[in-house]
Amino acid sequence: MSVMPQRMEAPGAAAGPLDLSAKKALAASTIGYAMDGYDFLILGFILAAIGAELGLSLPQRGWLATWTLAGAVVGGIGFGILSDYYGRVRVLTWTILLFAIFTGLSALAQGYWDLVIYRFIAGLGLGGEFGIGMALVAEAWPPNQRARACSYVGLGWQAGVLLAALTTPLLLPHVGWRGMFLIGLIPGLVAFAVRWYVGEPKIFLERAKKPRATVPLQLLVKDTETTKISFAMLVLCGVQNFGYYGLMIWLPSYLSSRFGFFVFGFFADLVGRRPAFLTFQAGAAIMVIVFSQLTGPLALLIGGAVMGIFVNGMLGGYGTLLAELYPTEARATAENVLFNLGRGIGGFGPLVVGALAASYSFAVAIAMLAVIYVIDIVVTYFLIPEKKGTALA
Repeated sequence: MSVMPQRMEAPGAAAGPLDLSAKKALAASTIGYAMDGYDFLILGFILAAIGAELGLSLPQRGWLATWTLAGAVVGGIGFGILSDYYGRVRVLTWTILLFAIFTGLSALAQGYWDLVIYRFIAGLGLGGEFGIGMALVAEAWPPNQRARACSYVGLGWQAGVLLAALTTPLLLPHVGWRGMFLIGLIPGLVAFAVRWYVGEPKIFLERAKKPRATVPLQLLVKDTETTKISFAMLVLCGVQNFGYYGLMIWLPSYLSSRFGFFVFGFFADLVGRRPAFLTFQAGAAIMVIVFSQLTGPLALLIGGAVMGIFVNGMLGGYGTLLAELYPTEARATAENVLFNLGRGIGGFGPLVVGALAASYSFAVAIAMLAVIYVIDIVVTYFLIPEKKGTALA
């Protein structure tokens, strides 16, 4: 089962020290994704202040986050395709600049609708960064370290979330919500650094010289086998985001998420992509059931941390898996289209959990989420091929 003929890396090909370009690609992608996490969490912190000054209703405040995610889905699809045509570094720079400029412009908002427009356009840049950064790192790093490198990119989001949590309570009383948005202009400086100091991966430059037989999106469904794999990856990405937004958003999971990323990345490089995903999916299914039965504060804290390792630890693995399943001509498209469509599905997670909790109980709602991880296991086992050690096509 494969999307393309498997070509194994020659023995010793990746044994040498990393070159500087690989480290620069990792730094640029991780910092870009950190800025995403920072901005998204800041919005949650300052919603009350925005609502009070602009006279927004509670539903309107909630829709600000929803419109940002909607922009992320659209931007992820559009910028992913552009990256396969014009380059990882160039388009990553565009996404960071767009995100930074319209986050800063949000400080000028005078009402609900102009703020919605600013947030939606900022979301376009936010959605574009994940898949492009993952493709950049996957193409720059050797196969035997690819999974852990992509996991480091996933850690960028968590670092941004932590930074926002630490700085917002200190800065908000002094600069207000408009000042917090102005801080969002800082990533614009990162964009210039990325453009000048990070080079395009060699594999992309080589493939860019060759004529294209078709558009990137068509390569995601070019034949029956590839279509099955694309469907499977959409399910996996949907479950990942559904579990995050529907479950972990309720829990203090930052530290367990960081640990989970590290463990998954090294584990996937050691045993392979399929065994790593199947192990973490089974762990997630078991832990959500266990967590739903816990009652004491200490038990809930420890159980939530362990659950977070399995539920969120897989996030960094999607960058590796998608990069290895699709050719260079469609890699960023696959990363962004499939993951951001999954993000769109995941956006319904809090609504489903809330509805189940209202009808039954929060414990029942959490336990029922185990079903989505069972689906994940079935899809991974039957439809996802192993690509460990395979050179990128």
